[in-house]
Amino acid sequence: MSERLGSLQINEEASIDKYKQTDTEMSVAQATTAAAVSENVQAGLLKNMVPDPGWFDGDRSKFEDWWRGIRLFLKGNRVNRTDNRITAILACLRGGVAGIYAQKKLDELDEDNDTQDWDEFVKELKTMFSDKSKAADAEWKIKTFKQGKRNTVDFIIEFEALAMKADTDELHAIFLLKKNVRHDIIKTILGYPPIAMPEILKEWKVAITSVGQGYESTEGRQDYKMGTGTTYGGRGQPIDIGKSNNNFKDGKPK
Repeated sequence: MSERLGSLQINEEASIDKYKQTDTEMSVAQATTAAAVSENVQAGLLKNMVPDPGWFDGDRSKFEDWWRGIRLFLKGNRVNRTDNRITAILACLRGGVAGIYAQKKLDELDEDNDTQDWDEFVKELKTMFSDKSKAADAEWKIKTFKQGKRNTVDFIIEFEALAMKADTDELHAIFLLKKNVRHDIIKTILGYPPIAMPEILKEWKVAITSVGQGYESTEGRQDYKMGTGTTYGGRGQPIDIGKSNNNFKDGKPK
């Protein structure tokens, strides 16, 4: 009898362990399914938010906006494989020089079975259709683009946009930042200990933003524009008690 009871107890414990394992597996499966559904819902929302960029006919003045649109479209629709991305872009090139380029590139892809390089394709596309006049204009602007009274974050954003359009290399971009950012910001950064000194462009932008925001948060004083054309901070122009008032003549305002 004791042996039989022991066997029943073992079987019961095994059943409980199996139930617990099954329950755990079901919980994991449900969590995985819920996460997948949530991810699909988010992907669907993102897809609906990103508009179709439409065709590109080779008009170089429109390339920058179209290129930004097609990149967002590919990302929103999760087109991640290089071959699929290139095919989707070529399908959007219609008419004129763009159509001719697309046909030429498609013939090359048919003959070459090797995996395409995305960076090389992007470089080639930009070389073909980027507006060179915009690049030249940006190159000229970035050399004289000083921060002045601009908010530091706004300045960095505008600087990055110009640097991208002008295709400015990293070393030259750092040189221009050190030259054109507010002097007190650069002076503070140059006072960092060697171990904390920024080296690459990304580090310089982070340091400039951090120091600039620190200065801007403490610059709470208001300036008042006086009639003399001189700006006085704080409480305004100091009063000289001993100075005669020449604004009146014979007791009457001039």
